[in-house]
Amino acid sequence: MAARRKSSGVGTVIYFAVIFSLSIYFTFAAVQGDYGLFRRVQIDAEATQLRQDLKEIQTRVAIYSNKTHRLSDDFLDLDLLDEQARSVLGMLRPDELVIR
Repeated sequence: MAARRKSSGVGTVIYFAVIFSLSIYFTFAAVQGDYGLFRRVQIDAEATQLRQDLKEIQTRVAIYSNKTHRLSDDFLDLDLLDEQARSVLGMLRPDELVIR
């Protein structure tokens, strides 16, 4: 006669506890980890901010490039030169009024 082996269920409980612990760990890592969902949202927000900063810098570079071209030897804008000189030197023409 074959003796029946009684299973105590302890092995089953340990097995499911390990599986549950691992699933909790990997779920937490997927949400909070270095490559998790929250980090992805932060990276996307930072990328959006950097794109906006890049557009602003490109606009300023275009403005300065235009001014530099207008003050160059090849193409001299006398109005801009007059405006810049008066701004730097703090001088006025006789027909101008200063309003503070």
